[in-house]
Amino acid sequence: MEDQVAVLPDQEAKLRSLRAKVIDLEDRRRRDNVRLFGIPEHKEGSDIKPFLKNILPNLTGLEYSPPLELQRVHRIGPLHKPTSDKPRPIIACFLRHEQTRQTTSAAKSRGPYSLEGHEIRVAADFSRLTNEKRKAFLALRPQLRNLDVKYGLFELARMVGYVANPLAKVISS
Repeated sequence: MEDQVAVLPDQEAKLRSLRAKVIDLEDRRRRDNVRLFGIPEHKEGSDIKPFLKNILPNLTGLEYSPPLELQRVHRIGPLHKPTSDKPRPIIACFLRHEQTRQTTSAAKSRGPYSLEGHEIRVAADFSRLTNEKRKAFLALRPQLRNLDVKYGLFELARMVGYVANPLAKVISS
C-alpha cells in the first residue's frame, strides 16, 4: 500500500508534464490558423477561400508578397438559428506562417474593420486551455495600466510586466 502511495506523486507529475506537452503541441499545430469574427453568414458566397483572399488585404492593409495562399477555410460550429444575428467564426489556415503573423499583427494594430456595417475582428487561434489562461489576465490589465506598468503576453499565456527598471518581473505563469 505504501509503495502505491509513493508512486502517486510521480504519476501526477508525469501526467502534468504530458498535459503540458499535449497543449503545447495543439497550440503549435494551430499556429498557422487565424480566426475571423463578425463576417455575416453567406456573405462569402459558394466559396469562402477567394472571398477571404479578397477581403484580408483590405482588412489588414497589407499587400501580401508572395500572394496570399490559404490551405483550408471554413466556418466553425453548427449553423445558428435563422433568428440569430450572430455569425459563426471563420477559421483560415495559412500556407505561410509569416503571413499568419503579419495578418494578426496588422489587424491588431489597425483595430476593428467594418464590412457593410459589421465589425470584423481577427485573432490568432489557440487551444481552449491557452485561451482560458489568456482570458485570466484580462482583469489584471486595467490595474497594470493604472500603475503605469508596461505588460505583454509572451509564450502564448505568460504575462510579463516591466516596471521602472529594465528587468522584467513575471506576474503569473
